Amino acid sequence: MKKYIIAIFLLLMPLNTLAYSDYIYRGGKTIGIEVKSNGIMIVGFYEVDGKYNKGTLENGDYIIKVEEQNVNTVKELTRIIEENASKEYINLTIKRDKEIMDAKLDLLYSDGVYKTGLYVKDSITGIGTLTYVDPETKIYGALGHEIIDTSTSNIVDIRSGDIFKNYINGIEKSSVGVAGSKNAKYYYDTKYGNIDKNTIHGIFGKYTASTSDLELVKVASKKDIKIGKATIYTVLDKEKIEEYEINITKINETGKVKNITFEITDKKLIEKTGGVIQGMSGSPIIQNNQIIGVVTHVIVDNPVTGYGLFITTMLEEGEK
Repeated sequence: MKKYIIAIFLLLMPLNTLAYSDYIYRGGKTIGIEVKSNGIMIVGFYEVDGKYNKGTLENGDYIIKVEEQNVNTVKELTRIIEENASKEYINLTIKRDKEIMDAKLDLLYSDGVYKTGLYVKDSITGIGTLTYVDPETKIYGALGHEIIDTSTSNIVDIRSGDIFKNYINGIEKSSVGVAGSKNAKYYYDTKYGNIDKNTIHGIFGKYTASTSDLELVKVASKKDIKIGKATIYTVLDKEKIEEYEINITKINETGKVKNITFEITDKKLIEKTGGVIQGMSGSPIIQNNQIIGVVTHVIVDNPVTGYGLFITTMLEEGEK
């Protein structure tokens, strides 16, 4: 069995209301990504004096209120706990999937401090690749799959976020059973755009940086995509976008996310990375001078192979 890592509606309105451009700016640029969660994510529990302080809480819950006060950051959570340290427990409002519910959390005094027994976080930072920018709307798409929290394997419910400059300064190679990754230095102050949506088809927002370094390419329809040679654009060193050869081996027009199966045939890329690596998600796939898709997943049992998403699916998601 193969192992994978990590991914019509009709209204009475003008047909071009949700239409994307026939030509878009091809990405390939490396980007830093930071998202802030809509509430405080519970990502684990630890023992306090030999027991877990879970109550009705579960991994993946979002704390959205503490003692009737809205919270979005760990700093806010800590402040309210300190203000209520004399109590035996504090009242929480949590979000689990789409359900809002109340919960109680005991405040445990151990080793001279109050402890919650919770591991929590309010943001996630990572590396990805810009896929496209629409020249008309300035909507961009990146990754081609959702941002998930690795502690819970849940999609992150985001409140806000940014994409920004980064600089690739190293590569950890993929091998059978292990996905490699890009290593980068982040430049948080050099922002390229905001993040509005985190979906199974990628992250989306408004691109606010210059597009003078990006190239316009024609958007291919699904029927234009063929088995055979194609290329991907990605960054493996510093900020240099380079083109690498792949071979498309299968096309799945009905799949929601894994539409294109491909293998890397570029010896230079294989030597450098061992195959598809983390941080390569979002790399545009080009065939016959048209953008056809985006790299999304690696097959870790055979890391020179991977999956891609149709670019049209990604563009439709970005316009919603």
